[in-house]
Amino acid sequence: MRTAITVQAAVGDDLGAVADLCTRARTESASGAQLCSDDRATLMRQLSVLLALPGGAVLIARQDDVTVGFVLARVVGPYLFSAVNSLYIEALYVAEGARRRGVGHALMQGAADLAASVDAAEVYSVPIPGSRGVQRFLARLGFAPVAGHRVVATSLLQRRLGADLNASQRRGRSLEDLIARRRRARSDGQSGPVDLRELRLAREASPRTGRIPRVRVETLPGESRR
Repeated sequence: MRTAITVQAAVGDDLGAVADLCTRARTESASGAQLCSDDRATLMRQLSVLLALPGGAVLIARQDDVTVGFVLARVVGPYLFSAVNSLYIEALYVAEGARRRGVGHALMQGAADLAASVDAAEVYSVPIPGSRGVQRFLARLGFAPVAGHRVVATSLLQRRLGADLNASQRRGRSLEDLIARRRRARSDGQSGPVDLRELRLAREASPRTGRIPRVRVETLPGESRR
């Protein structure tokens, strides 16, 4: 006979069991280092912070007085892109030995009840990376893909942004140098100033021919003559 599964909101004494399950989930994920810490004390502290946040919730599933699964969720109130509440499920996990026994459905029923109690219009879920089973489970419940999350370490992001900024500045200086070189090249190829007084005197000296005699063009030192 299958033992009944109960779902309830976690309290302080339940966080140790949830932290242990988080550690198991970490080992099953291909990106475990990005999923959560491997330090139990750190996990306990982080779970306590989630419970203390407005709208933070930790639901646990128990079977035979043993915690076999959990849901970490947050109620997100109206914000810039939505005028209604939403429930954001950050993690859903069922212990390996308790799968295919209705634990996941019971946890999601608890999450759905929580969403309804706060008038949340939608429920969002981010499955553990690489967990195809969870993705199929959510798809069967009607979850559709909306957008994918990407993650980067803050230090790496700062380095990449700094490198891009430096490269952009170098490109800007290179363009300015190119423009300056082209301007100098055009200036170097132009002839020097023409003394128009010689041209006028030459015309007066030969009014009958109608020709314009050759005029000496003076160039500045270092300039070439066309």
